[in-house]
Amino acid sequence: MSTMVDETAVSPSTSPSQRLRTSFAAVRIAFTWLGTRKTLTTEQTAQAANTFGAEGQFLSAGKKLLDTKHPVFKAVTGVRSRIVSFWRGISLPFPEPGVRLIRQDQIDVVAEQLTGLKEELDEAVWRLDERYAELKSVARDRLGSLFNPADYPDSLQGMFHVTWDFPSVEPPDYLRQLNPEVYRQECERVTSRFDEAVQLAEAAFVEELQSLVSHLTERLSGQADGKPKVFRDSAVDNLTQFFERFRDLNIRSNEQLDDLVSQCQQVVSGVEPQSLRDNQVLRMSVAGKLSQVQSVLDDLLVDRPRRNILRRPR
Repeated sequence: MSTMVDETAVSPSTSPSQRLRTSFAAVRIAFTWLGTRKTLTTEQTAQAANTFGAEGQFLSAGKKLLDTKHPVFKAVTGVRSRIVSFWRGISLPFPEPGVRLIRQDQIDVVAEQLTGLKEELDEAVWRLDERYAELKSVARDRLGSLFNPADYPDSLQGMFHVTWDFPSVEPPDYLRQLNPEVYRQECERVTSRFDEAVQLAEAAFVEELQSLVSHLTERLSGQADGKPKVFRDSAVDNLTQFFERFRDLNIRSNEQLDDLVSQCQQVVSGVEPQSLRDNQVLRMSVAGKLSQVQSVLDDLLVDRPRRNILRRPR
C-alpha cells in the first residue's frame, strides 16, 4: 500500500475534516445473508414450555435450520469475515451505517480486491449448495417434528451475496439552484459529519493501539508459574501492521496521537519476537517503555467521553 502525499496530509491551510473530505471517498458494503435460525411458532413454544413447566408467554425459543459448523458453511462465513476485515482495515469510520471512508487513490485497489473476494464467496456458496441436500437431511433428523420444509429455499444460490458501491456523501449540486437554503443546510450537515468522522478515526486508532500495546506489555512483563509469559509473534506483528495502517490512513488531526504512535514504533522498531524471548533485559526494557505509552493511552480512553480526545487547534 502506498503512502499518502505528505503535502495533502499535513497542509496547514486546511482542517483535518477538510483534508478527510477532499482526500477520501465513501465506500458502502452490503450483504444478503440467509438466516439460519427461526423463531418457534406460538404452539411450538407452548409445547416447549410445558416440558419445563413454564408459561409459553414467558419463554422465547428458536430452532437452528442448518449446521453452521459444517466445513462448507464455515467456508462461506469465512469469506464474509475476510471481506469485512479487508474493508475495515483499509478504511476509516464514517457516521453513516454501512459506510466507511477510503483514500481516493485506493478506489481501484478496493474494487479489485472486493471483486476477487466476491468470486471466492460465490465459489464457496456453490460448494455449500452442492451439500445442501445433505445438510437439510441432517437438520430433519435433528429437529424432528420441528423440521419444516417451508423454512428452506430450493437452492442457496443467491442467498449469500455481497455488493458494494461508492456513494456520494456531498450535497447534490442540483439543490444549489433549486433551493439555496436547503443546500446550505446540507453543506453544514456534511461538514458536521466529517468533523465527527475525524473524531471517530482518532477514537478507533486510540482504542486499537491501546489494545495492542496493553496485550504486548502484559505478555512481556507478566509471569506464569514464575516464568515469563509466552507470547505469539503476532503480538509484535500486529503492532507493525497497525503502524502501516496508521501511516496510510492518518490525516494528522491529533499531534498527541501522532507522538504516541511514533514513540511506540521507536520502541519496537527492529525488535524481533524471538529476541524478546531470548533476551530478558531487552524484554523488560521494551515492556517498561510500552507501559509508559499505555499509561497515556489509558488516560485518553478514560477521558474520551468528556473531551473526545485532545484535538489539534485548527
